[in-house]
Amino acid sequence: MTTEIASVEIKPRERLDFKLDTGLPRFWNGGDPYKTRFFDAMSLTFPIGERYFISTVRAYRDDIKDPKLAAEVKDFIRQEAQHGMVHAQFNDMLAEQGMAVRWTERFLERKFKWQSSRWSKAFNLSYTAAAEHLTAMMGTTFVQRPEMFKNADPRMVAIYAWHSIEEIEHKAVAFDVLTKVAKANYFTRIAGLIYFSIEYPIGNWWSVNQMLKADGFGAWARTKMLLKGAWWLYKPGGVFMPVLGYYLSYFKPGFHPWQHKEMPGYESWVHTYEKTGDPIKASEVFQGPLTT
Repeated sequence: MTTEIASVEIKPRERLDFKLDTGLPRFWNGGDPYKTRFFDAMSLTFPIGERYFISTVRAYRDDIKDPKLAAEVKDFIRQEAQHGMVHAQFNDMLAEQGMAVRWTERFLERKFKWQSSRWSKAFNLSYTAAAEHLTAMMGTTFVQRPEMFKNADPRMVAIYAWHSIEEIEHKAVAFDVLTKVAKANYFTRIAGLIYFSIEYPIGNWWSVNQMLKADGFGAWARTKMLLKGAWWLYKPGGVFMPVLGYYLSYFKPGFHPWQHKEMPGYESWVHTYEKTGDPIKASEVFQGPLTT
C-alpha cells in the first residue's frame, strides 16, 4: 500500500538572471578544484540530459487521461527546458576555460539517441524516473549542507538552489507517468535505478578527471584529488551516507516520491523569490538542517 503525503505546486520560473555575464572564478566553489569540477561535471550533462528526460515523458503524453497529471507534465517540461538553458549558458563559460564541452555534448547526444532507439519506451522512462529520484535526493543533500558550497560564488549557489527547488517540485512526475500510465512493473522501475546508479558516478568521475587535466593538474595531483573527493563523497557522515535511506527507499514496493517531504528551506526560498524575483537573494535565505 502506498502512503503519500501532500505534494507542492510545480511552478515554472523563466528568464531568471544569475548575472553570469560578469564571469566567474575558475574554481568558484571556495577555490577548491575538485569540488568545483564535481559540480561542473554535473552541469555538462544537464542540457542534453534534460532534453532526453523530456522526450521520455513526452512519449506518453497522449496516453495521459488524468488532467492533473497532464498539467504536471506540461510544467515538468517547462522547468526542465529552463534548466537546460541556464546550464547551457554556464557550460559556454566552461568551454571558454578550455573544457571539452562540445565533445561531451556530442557524446551525450549519441548516447541518448542510442538509448532511445534500443531501449523500450518504458525503460527509457524508468531511467528518467530514477534520475529524478537521485537529483531530488542530491538537491536536498547538496544545497542545504554548508560544506557543499562554503565560500562559493553566490551566483553558482543560486543556480543549484533554484535547480534543486524545481527538482523537488516535479520529482514525482516521471514516476507517476511510469507507474500510472506506462504501468511499468517493479523490476523495470528498479532496473532503471540500478543502471543509472552505476553509470552516472563513473561518468562524473571520468569527466572530473578530464576537467582537472585541462586545468593543468598532473596525473599524481589528479589521483590525490579524486581519492580525497571520493572520501568526501562516500565517507561515514559525508555527502551521501546521511541520505542512504532516501536512496534505498526507491526499492520499497509501495514507494512514492512524495513520501519524502520537501527540503526545510523550500518555503523560505519560494517566499523570497516571489517577493524579490531575485534567485540570488532567494538562495541567501535558503537554509535548514539536512533531513530525509
